Amino acid sequence: MDNISASESPAQTPASRPPEQLHFTGSGAEYFGIWIVNLLLTIVTLGIYSAWAKVRRLQYFYRHTEIAGSSFDFHGSPTRILIGRVMALLMLFAYNYSVRLQSRLTLVVLVVLAVVMPWLLRNSFRFRLYNTSWRGTRFHFRGAVARAYRVFLLNGFLTLITLYVMAPFMHQRLKAYQHDNTWFGRTRCSFHARVGQFYSIYLLLLLTLVVLGLVIAFGGVGGTFVAISQAGKHGGRANPAEIIRFFVIVYGALILLAVSIGPAFHALITNLIWNNTRLGEHRIECNMSPFKLMWITASNFVLVVLTLGLFIPWAVVRLARFQLESVRLLPASDLQEFVAAEPEKLGAVGEEAATAFDFDISL
Repeated sequence: MDNISASESPAQTPASRPPEQLHFTGSGAEYFGIWIVNLLLTIVTLGIYSAWAKVRRLQYFYRHTEIAGSSFDFHGSPTRILIGRVMALLMLFAYNYSVRLQSRLTLVVLVVLAVVMPWLLRNSFRFRLYNTSWRGTRFHFRGAVARAYRVFLLNGFLTLITLYVMAPFMHQRLKAYQHDNTWFGRTRCSFHARVGQFYSIYLLLLLTLVVLGLVIAFGGVGGTFVAISQAGKHGGRANPAEIIRFFVIVYGALILLAVSIGPAFHALITNLIWNNTRLGEHRIECNMSPFKLMWITASNFVLVVLTLGLFIPWAVVRLARFQLESVRLLPASDLQEFVAAEPEKLGAVGEEAATAFDFDISL
């Protein structure tokens, strides 16, 4: 959508300004070429090229995501991503090795992971945002390290000991930490969603899972499992039909969870998060339909299975387009003036020094 011209009436109110819709201009056929090359080179290099593959993928999706006629860009270094992945794999290897030894070393490894992970995750946020730009202005993440330990370590521990009763609380605190500390140039984002709103969506998810569990139980999976167990205890052989029935019900429930309940929860929580996020005085609106997302997820799953995975690029593009185009910005002022007021670089030397140890640890 075209920007508002500078000659418009100064009496125009922010509410009368037209919304700026996010648009995704990529295509499945175009992305297929990037996807297949990334896949083959990652296999040939035994995974080393995966860092470069990630940069190519992110650059494609960022550069094909537009708002107000301008696209985003990603500037991340594949080397930094590779370093992050090596560190993540080393930590995973150390944990698995210590568990196999069944020694006190496991406790030491867990303590080390607990101490270092909040710092690494905070740096991962900094890496992703610092390497994201729009119209030449970069995003930044300025969350304090101490708060990262409260969000990830303390809240994570409380979530575990309360058997995930505090999961919605941790989710809200995590998003508040991310969004309240995100900046676009000199403009700070803010987050306004309340903990109670997160609990409402999580309770709806819990209710849905309980209903699904009751359906599975009444579907006979419990009796089937007992019959199979009893046959094994008495040295007999379980009825093959009962075994097939058991796995059909269980895997059917898992597929149903993945293509319906999961996407519905994702749509509701995404709407909550972005509808309560502000960029300075600019509001963000997200209207992602849970039912449409369920349909896209289910149909993508079927098409990927039928094509033995070749439909994956089209599925990814289709999902990205739907999710991105569910979001729009409600400007409080002229976006051209908003961007013009931002410096091209904000303390470039200082930022480079501050991000010297920032890297992406995601696998």
